[in-house]
Amino acid sequence: MFLEVAQLEVRYAGTPKAAVHAVSLRLRAGDIGVLIGPSGCGKTTLLRAIAGLEPLSGGEIRLCGRVVSSAAMQVPAEQRRIGMVFQDYALFPHLDVGRNVAFGMAHLTRAERELRVREVLKLVGLDGSQTRYPHELSGGQQQRVALARALAPRPQLLLLDEPFSNLDVELRERLAHEVRTILKEAGATALFVTHDQLEAFAIGDCIGVMHEGRLHQWDDAYTLYHRPATRFVADFIGHGVFAPATIREVDGQITVQTPLGELTDVAECPLPCAFDGGECDVLLRADDIVHDDAAPVQAEIIRKAFRGSEFLYTLRLAGGQTVLAHVPSHHDHKIGEWIGIRPEVDHVVTFNRAWGLRGSELCQMPCTGRPEACDPPA
Repeated sequence: MFLEVAQLEVRYAGTPKAAVHAVSLRLRAGDIGVLIGPSGCGKTTLLRAIAGLEPLSGGEIRLCGRVVSSAAMQVPAEQRRIGMVFQDYALFPHLDVGRNVAFGMAHLTRAERELRVREVLKLVGLDGSQTRYPHELSGGQQQRVALARALAPRPQLLLLDEPFSNLDVELRERLAHEVRTILKEAGATALFVTHDQLEAFAIGDCIGVMHEGRLHQWDDAYTLYHRPATRFVADFIGHGVFAPATIREVDGQITVQTPLGELTDVAECPLPCAFDGGECDVLLRADDIVHDDAAPVQAEIIRKAFRGSEFLYTLRLAGGQTVLAHVPSHHDHKIGEWIGIRPEVDHVVTFNRAWGLRGSELCQMPCTGRPEACDPPA
């Protein structure tokens, strides 16, 4: 395994609560990992610890099998062969693009530096831009220069801290896809920090969701969305609500009774015995709810957000339960209108009302990042 973080803890003097607590994850060579979570959740602190910029209070960090950080020792940051890309680009305004990219390669001959500068600028799509200055470039181009500079010394690990946060939304998502292509072509191993899940899904092979210093889950995007390990992950990834439900089994058939009616023929549903009396909470995402005027269940539109091809409706059922629904934008109903809706759920994600764990995990240890999720198959 290329990068291994085991039971990592970072504490700041004078603060009773750890900034990062018991975090474990693993990243294979050539993969891109992403840390996502709300502001202040500890993701940048974790990134800085891996870079060697924060001392550890507990746990350890290994690079290529070698311990580089623990509570007892720390390899200096400059000896780790780690490149970093920051949100403010950190380009030198008085140096042209070529000299910005060459910075940090003083150990090479001039000819070797010039060759490497041309290589990485071509890789990021800025071939021939050596003599331009940062102020002559767009924000996206400046970020590409910062990426080229980080890749130029051939680091063994690249760390990116909110690199697109200063760009507009459309450019952020497009650049995320492009940066993934660049990193893959370079064969780079990278760990990326963002608070934007669209960026995370666009760029990451493995994604870690953090909250209050803890890593709730470390998985691929599909698993995070469809099999969230905790209520926080379920709530943070995508739009959805938790609705009270009861699971029953009759003649071998599993059904889930919800405020929207009965769910049948669903995959990956736990058995009723996983919960006390079969009572649980079921996650209903906006794409699980279909607008159907012929449906027996009616809901009042209490809020709506236009998103081009669709509306995100917030709906209130007669019993007071709130649900969300994606509705095609030509179905333009007014707030206060009642519309028919029905559930269309492929697989059920359930949580114990008391513990907040998925039903399938009630008899297992709580999730601590599941580092094995991205391990290669045996």
